[in-house]
Amino acid sequence: MGNEKQGGMLFNALTAGSKIVGNVSADSDYRIDGLIEGDLQCTGKVVIGEAGRIKGTVNCQNAEILGLMEGKICCSQQLSLRSSGKIQGDVQTKTLIVEPGALFNGTCSMGGNAVKPAEKR
Repeated sequence: MGNEKQGGMLFNALTAGSKIVGNVSADSDYRIDGLIEGDLQCTGKVVIGEAGRIKGTVNCQNAEILGLMEGKICCSQQLSLRSSGKIQGDVQTKTLIVEPGALFNGTCSMGGNAVKPAEKR
């Protein structure tokens, strides 16, 4: 896990083969190519890479899922589920984009029902 700069922007990354058990909080974008078992609170964008997995609850502004999300994900803006991505659980977001080939098993609340990242239920 470490901070990286891409295009002048700071982001956090959990590399393939790495595992976090517990809660994670980030003030910048976060890319997961490893495994998180716990909750992730992020004020920016969360990217779950093709090898990445999260088992828990994610609260963020935007998300792009190429790997596996198991649990609940709340995005205050946009969630993109790519063709290689899988969501098993509940989604709350303002906008949902699902590519052909993606798998989504769960419930979805959109628009005014979406929860802001800072809110907790």
